[in-house]
Amino acid sequence: MELFPELSFGWLNGWLALALLGMTDGILFLAFPRPVVARLWDRSGWSRKQTVFTVIGKLIALGELLLIVLTPLKIGTPVFAIGAVLVLVGLAGLIKALFDFKNTPTDQPVTRGLYKISRHPQIVMSSLVLLGASIAIGSWTAVILWVVGHLFSHWGILAEEEICLKLYGEPYRQYLQNVPRYFLFF
Repeated sequence: MELFPELSFGWLNGWLALALLGMTDGILFLAFPRPVVARLWDRSGWSRKQTVFTVIGKLIALGELLLIVLTPLKIGTPVFAIGAVLVLVGLAGLIKALFDFKNTPTDQPVTRGLYKISRHPQIVMSSLVLLGASIAIGSWTAVILWVVGHLFSHWGILAEEEICLKLYGEPYRQYLQNVPRYFLFF
């Protein structure tokens, strides 16, 4: 791992992990019914503060994405192996979480599958893919951007929970008390 790796355009750059993430989301979003996809992207009810912090987090994440795209993978090194495993685990978990979401009626909170152990498995799994890509390119800068971006994006997660609490009431309040936000902690 190095603080800031040498940037270059190439076929064996970190963009490969991002392409897998984009293809996974894209294929599933095209296959899922429109109301399911619309529910995934609904941001109505967010406060200005929540929106601003989430946008800041996404802008920081954009810097991370650009760094990943322009940095060669460290193929043949331990960091590449660790990063590749994280990417694959994240993609598999994301697919499972999206199907758990899709298969839950819209008038109920999503509490099945991975949602039994995390309130936000889609976000956690997508984040795991990005962390894996950051490690696979061997960049501490990308990992730092990942951390800072997610600290800001946390506000969007809080907004989603507030909206779900208003929408689903007491069943969601019990869910909040029984299931951690990010798997084993928080």
